[in-house]
Amino acid sequence: MAITASMVKQLRDTTGAGMMDAKKALTETAGDIEAAVDWLRTKGLAKAAKKSGRTAAEGLVGVAVSGGRGVVVELNSETDFVAKNAEFQALVGKIAQAALGAADLESLKATEIDGKTVDTHVTEAIARIGENMTLRRMAALEGETVVSYIHNAAGEGLGKIGVLVALSGADTGIGKQVAMHVAATAPASLGEADLDPALVEREKAVLTEQARDSGKPEAVIEKMIEGRMKKFFEEVTLLGQKFVINPDLTVAQAAKEAGVEITGFVRLAVGEGVEKEAEDFAAEVAKTLGH
Repeated sequence: MAITASMVKQLRDTTGAGMMDAKKALTETAGDIEAAVDWLRTKGLAKAAKKSGRTAAEGLVGVAVSGGRGVVVELNSETDFVAKNAEFQALVGKIAQAALGAADLESLKATEIDGKTVDTHVTEAIARIGENMTLRRMAALEGETVVSYIHNAAGEGLGKIGVLVALSGADTGIGKQVAMHVAATAPASLGEADLDPALVEREKAVLTEQARDSGKPEAVIEKMIEGRMKKFFEEVTLLGQKFVINPDLTVAQAAKEAGVEITGFVRLAVGEGVEKEAEDFAAEVAKTLGH
């Protein structure tokens, strides 16, 4: 497969590796970007940064909580100007409230608000505001107590990152602190058992290759892998992470000291995982002028 300049640039942007290293990685992996990232990591040539979706779309998330159920919805727009529009914000708030009674995204779209379905409300808003919008995601969480948090708030229950945390036990303020922690650290799962097995296997393969490249005895290599995987689990699981409020404790330890158990969480950030075409400014102006 031919290795193009754009592929090299993409790999460099993702890993921070040098141009020649990026090109060699792509050559070694037949142009597979994901495999090339792993190849660079095994050689110590890439930053072992946690993967996160690239935020490329605008809009808002809205949260709503009632009793032991909380929901987060995401309504995307083309520009941040629309996300600041009062009508758009009111629509996101109404959709979040409607989501409390919906089972999933499709049923939410069919839910009626003031005699019209949510889908119809979105379509009509597109016509009035003049910009495309997408009701992209909905997530729900249930528990004895559900706490919500909005980061970069644009209004009551509206913002760029929405978090829900479910607790068992009396919440004396720890729920909000944990929700803020989730917003800041974006854990991959609640605990080790909840992690995507493919993610675990991929990480183990990279760490194993790194350890073997050290040339140390097999017994030492096994200990190295075990130690590095333990560190990985501590970094990516909510319960294993150092609590941002008190780094001397893990989140699990902080919850235990507060007399609660964290039973689940949800975190949605606007636009994560959505690619948006990038145009240079001159091209954008020319397009606007119809050239």
